[in-house]
Amino acid sequence: MANSVKAIRGMNDILPDESHLWIHFEQIVHQWLAAYGYRNIRTPIVEQTDLFVRSIGEVTDIVEKEMYTFIDHLNNDSLTLRPEGTASCVRAAIEHNLLYAGPQRLYYAGPMFRHERPQKGRYRQFHQVGVEALGYAGPDIDAELIIMCSRLWELLGISGLRLEISTLGDSESRVRHRARLIKYFELNQDRLDEDSLRRLHTNPLRILDSKNPRMQEIIENAPKLIDDLDEESCIHFESLQHILREQGVIFDINLRLVRGLDYYNRTVFEWVTDKLGAQGTVCAGGRYDGLVAQIGGKSAPACGFAMGIERLLALMQENGNEILQPVPDIYVVHHGEQAMDYAGKCAELLRSKGLNVTMHCGGGSFKAQMKKADATGARYALIIGDNEVNTQEVMLKPLREPTEQASVKLAAVADLVGK
Repeated sequence: MANSVKAIRGMNDILPDESHLWIHFEQIVHQWLAAYGYRNIRTPIVEQTDLFVRSIGEVTDIVEKEMYTFIDHLNNDSLTLRPEGTASCVRAAIEHNLLYAGPQRLYYAGPMFRHERPQKGRYRQFHQVGVEALGYAGPDIDAELIIMCSRLWELLGISGLRLEISTLGDSESRVRHRARLIKYFELNQDRLDEDSLRRLHTNPLRILDSKNPRMQEIIENAPKLIDDLDEESCIHFESLQHILREQGVIFDINLRLVRGLDYYNRTVFEWVTDKLGAQGTVCAGGRYDGLVAQIGGKSAPACGFAMGIERLLALMQENGNEILQPVPDIYVVHHGEQAMDYAGKCAELLRSKGLNVTMHCGGGSFKAQMKKADATGARYALIIGDNEVNTQEVMLKPLREPTEQASVKLAAVADLVGK
């Protein structure tokens, strides 16, 4: 016998017993985003590789190690499965001239792909909701993004998330800081690991993001970006903190928060938890004022964030949020050819009244069908035999209440079930 074909490691099936959690989550998220005026945008999952090299940064873990990149043999283009959504969203906004109509509040949801070691909360195909505010320059929109996250945690019933914020300053601030970092790490070169040595002169900021335990002491003592900040970035950051305090949002300032993507400037933030092991960040983002021009558009400010759906669902369950599997209002039981035809018409009529109706298929005795009706969790069984066809009535049997079944007119079923 041939070996069975299985899903690729780190790319998981979402089965019916858990997909209802996703649907519940998505319904809340769509309503939440609409309340803040964000509109949906949908982009391809495959883009030109150059888009991510130019936006994320050539000397980053994502571009160097994690992207699924391949050659399109039709035209020899290098293509990549999207590892994140911001670059695609900005590319689409530029290509379709969305910013000519003014600033845009956009959001997207869907699968992203990174080739990394699968573990709890980290998969090779994972799903994100991303929110991008394009064309907005002030700290008020930064604050809105953070405040709306805080509201979402309440809507999802998630508690215990901690907000960390920081600022990366402008490009000149980072140039000054980069020079100081290189000088510091050169003096401590014998204590750097192989990955940090490789990045020392190309992207020293990434060294600060190292998770190597042996590197933490040297990272802790490294020069701090806050000391190289420009005045405007400091004012922007102070204004952001003021708005958050006025709105009652609690936060910690983490001066080592650098984020793993090169396009960030000024505000950066993360929502973190200690309930998911090593994968503590569930939502992260910040400002990326240079990205629109970097990809090829006319310079425009922008900021946004992305959240991991798998991690948030795990937190919802960790917090004891039980989302019940949807069940039919009615399961239609029937026996006989005439009864089957009549049952089909009855089922369609009841669906047109807004009821969820499952029609039995596959034959079987009334007893066997009733067992299946009960197993679905349906509230009622609608029983149809030759007698019901002749009288043009149906037998309605409650399955979750100690009430007797009754013969009723079909027109009355929707009212009875609704009550």
